[in-house]
Amino acid sequence: MNDIILLKLGELVLKGLNRHNFEEQLMANAKRRLHTCGDFKVTTKQSITYVEPKSGDCDMDAAFEAMKKVFGAAGVCRCRACEKDKEAMLSAVKEFLGPQLMAAKTFKVECKRSDKTFPLNSIQLAQYLGGELDDAYPHLTADMHHPDLTVYVEVRDAAAFVHGDTEPGAGGLPVGMGGRAVSLLSGGIDSPVASWMMAKRGLCLEMVHFFSYPYTSPEAKQKVLDLAKILTPWTGRLVVHVVPFTAIQEELRRSCPEELFTVLMRRFMMRIAAEVAKRTGSGALVTGESLGQVASQTMEAMRCTGAVTDLPIFRPVVGMDKEEIVRISRKIGAFETSILPYEDCCTVFTPKHPRLKPTLAECLRSEEKLDVEGLVQAAVEGIERVHISAER
Repeated sequence: MNDIILLKLGELVLKGLNRHNFEEQLMANAKRRLHTCGDFKVTTKQSITYVEPKSGDCDMDAAFEAMKKVFGAAGVCRCRACEKDKEAMLSAVKEFLGPQLMAAKTFKVECKRSDKTFPLNSIQLAQYLGGELDDAYPHLTADMHHPDLTVYVEVRDAAAFVHGDTEPGAGGLPVGMGGRAVSLLSGGIDSPVASWMMAKRGLCLEMVHFFSYPYTSPEAKQKVLDLAKILTPWTGRLVVHVVPFTAIQEELRRSCPEELFTVLMRRFMMRIAAEVAKRTGSGALVTGESLGQVASQTMEAMRCTGAVTDLPIFRPVVGMDKEEIVRISRKIGAFETSILPYEDCCTVFTPKHPRLKPTLAECLRSEEKLDVEGLVQAAVEGIERVHISAER
């Protein structure tokens, strides 16, 4: 039989009557991520999703890496399928795990018998395989507590499966099960991490980026598109709504108190993101705000910026310190791009002494001088939509 990939389901197994919806979404997401790796059959049974190549030219290494980034799978392993016969299982272990068995000094065998018609129970099968392997590899010593190699054998309905240690999967819930949200994507470290974290909870994302040419360069815009591309192996295809923001920032500089510039700018960002949400059928906004990190991320400032919309605002990194955020940024491969020295619109016209505790009343007074609706509408009408995929 062919080598296949197994996806071990995580919290999906805790779902009730609608569990099949989560499993179907996971399979659909997996199939989309596999299309560049070859032709695969994807099925789910007994809390396992099976990824089986239909031909010998499938790129199993690329498929394995892709499956490690599919939200909903808690663990991923590459394994060998064989007949449900103890001699066939022993042969599969020797063939599939031979190099690892030769390299290890200690081992143990763990068996799981989901197919209760198989004549040996889990303990009996493990004893048989462990004894045969001990004889076949004299350098190995059995260690039930801290082995160098654990040999896993699972007897399921379709076949028996042999594999080594399972690698961690992406976890979370399949993208698409949590609805759709608009994520405000800057060129910094925090917002890509926030987007990744909410995709992990099953959200489909529409990305919004605010571009202030000529104060921000084409390279800064490309940096954000590169960050979106880095996210696509996890999130699937993305649309980045690039918002022309120069006119709004210049109007704020002309008409509003300097110390309120940042919070007023953020209020416009939220209004525009909410309008994009309306047009895309999204039900929430996502930001990379971390409490107290900068002047616009105090509790009072966040109250003022959030007051312009009745949509839920998800702030997944709000309680994290920078070290924690950087750790995730490195994990998802975004950090090196995020720290490239290109400016973004949040650094343009930064006030020397921003108000740390703005009030909603003073924000509203400042905005009385502005054609808020007209500025928002002009920005929305000028949006450029960039479609991003992993292959782009």
